[in-house]
Amino acid sequence: MAKEWILNSATNRFQLNFKRNVGAVSEEIRKCAPKTIKDWESYYFKNVKPKEHIVDLGKKLYVKITEVIASEVGAITEEDCIAYLFDLVIKRTFDGYMTERATIYGQLQEILGVKIEPAPDEWDRLFNVDFFIELNGKYIGLQIKPAGGVSHIPQIFKERQLQEKTHKKFTEKYGGKVFYIISIKEGDKKKIYNTEIIEEIKTEIERLK
Repeated sequence: MAKEWILNSATNRFQLNFKRNVGAVSEEIRKCAPKTIKDWESYYFKNVKPKEHIVDLGKKLYVKITEVIASEVGAITEEDCIAYLFDLVIKRTFDGYMTERATIYGQLQEILGVKIEPAPDEWDRLFNVDFFIELNGKYIGLQIKPAGGVSHIPQIFKERQLQEKTHKKFTEKYGGKVFYIISIKEGDKKKIYNTEIIEEIKTEIERLK
């Protein structure tokens, strides 16, 4: 619905749903553990914010939409719309592509010549895997660990030892190994510290083909 989209966009833009305005609702509802919506409503108005406060926020939202946003919409021209779409399709897409190439996963994708995809949240939680490569129904896992500096690298290797069990579980389930890639910064650029891992990944790719 157009009306809901406008309400949602304006509420987010003016931060009327932020914690400072409506309270820590996720935490509070767990404290309340309501069985019905009425339980939650009563708890909220008694312990978090009074009903009048929400009414005031609604009135503030109305002003923002009917005064601020309406004024901004009225100032938009056809030329603005055309220029925006050129910027979105051409410039921002290009900038995003160049940024991606500057990331570790972007560099790896270019070096290896295979598609690298972000791992599902579940894989991050269960297997400590950030990205994956799919080959013939099997998966290679990649975990990228940023190092604040070379002095931080020994600590990263300790963390790797702690995560080896989850990586073995990934291999047992999906067939491919998990590779631990250490990222360091040189100036404004990121680079792979343990570059020997690239040949290991290439070998694993060939094995799974």
